[in-house]
Amino acid sequence: MKSSYPDTLALSRTALRALTKLNLLMGVLILALLIASLIAEAPVMSALGVRPGLATPMLFIGMRLIMVIGICAVPVVHFILTRLQLIVETVREGNAFVAANAARLASIAWAVLALELAHLVVAGIAAGVSSPAVPLRIGWNFSLTRWLAVLLLFVLSRVFDEGARMREDLEGTV
Repeated sequence: MKSSYPDTLALSRTALRALTKLNLLMGVLILALLIASLIAEAPVMSALGVRPGLATPMLFIGMRLIMVIGICAVPVVHFILTRLQLIVETVREGNAFVAANAARLASIAWAVLALELAHLVVAGIAAGVSSPAVPLRIGWNFSLTRWLAVLLLFVLSRVFDEGARMREDLEGTV
């Protein structure tokens, strides 16, 4: 029976490369939007759904602050994707249970936690600058799944750390 394992790894490598490029593109687009909002405030804000005359300066500041948070999230996501690529490479080489992967998983967990906290900050900004006349609809919702993913990453980090230690012990006895 042929295993689909190598095909899954190849697909993962391709997906991670594509996501890395897409993440960088999104960062460039958000930066362009931020710059455009500073150069041509009225047309950009109108294109974003803010009706002229109803918006407050705080709304514009809040929207720009959300853009800045989006730009700051790009390197965090890049960090996550590159660590995942490194983990996939070690799996491809048949050497997954190494201390480096445990450290990578722990750093990914911290990065995902940072993204979740940034998500909360964005929701707070949106709620703070919205008004009945001009609501800022970010579409935030609490997701237990994302918070469980953070916990799972921390647990997997420990599992990989223990697996790496057991592997080292085994290699030392053989």
